[in-house]
Amino acid sequence: MCMAFMVGTSMHGQQSVDTPQQSIPGPETEFVMQLKVKLGAAYSLGETPKGRRTVIPITGGTFEGPLLKGTILEGGADWQLAKGNRTELEAIYSIKTDDGVYIHIRNYGIINNGTDEKGNPSFYFKAAPKFEAPEDSKYAWLNNALFLCAPVWGQGEGITLNVWKVK
Repeated sequence: MCMAFMVGTSMHGQQSVDTPQQSIPGPETEFVMQLKVKLGAAYSLGETPKGRRTVIPITGGTFEGPLLKGTILEGGADWQLAKGNRTELEAIYSIKTDDGVYIHIRNYGIINNGTDEKGNPSFYFKAAPKFEAPEDSKYAWLNNALFLCAPVWGQGEGITLNVWKVK
């Protein structure tokens, strides 16, 4: 259910927005999997007109969750574009489930090493993976939902990502 806001016009011709007095609950999430991604040596293309371009090869790994598990295939990469304290990432790779189904992943994210709304130092790293699974597989449900992921630090070589489905 989506809550609408009422927009009106005051006596002075300015628009006002009436907001609900109670807090609005956020969406629920459900844990889907943890990816343990092995990474190769990063290389940089240097400064481009859009920022500093860095490529980090994906060399393998594993994933596991309540409804699927398997391996991360070699051959993907994380393409990063940094400008100032902000980095945009686009990781493109494929996974193979233990029962032999290939699934494509395109993960868009933001890394920001700057300050929060109050001016305090902050670090933000979140991404939104999009899955492309065969429609005739038991993993087709991955095609029809939004997902979020966040890193877990200090676990093995590479990067560990936890993935949740937005319900």
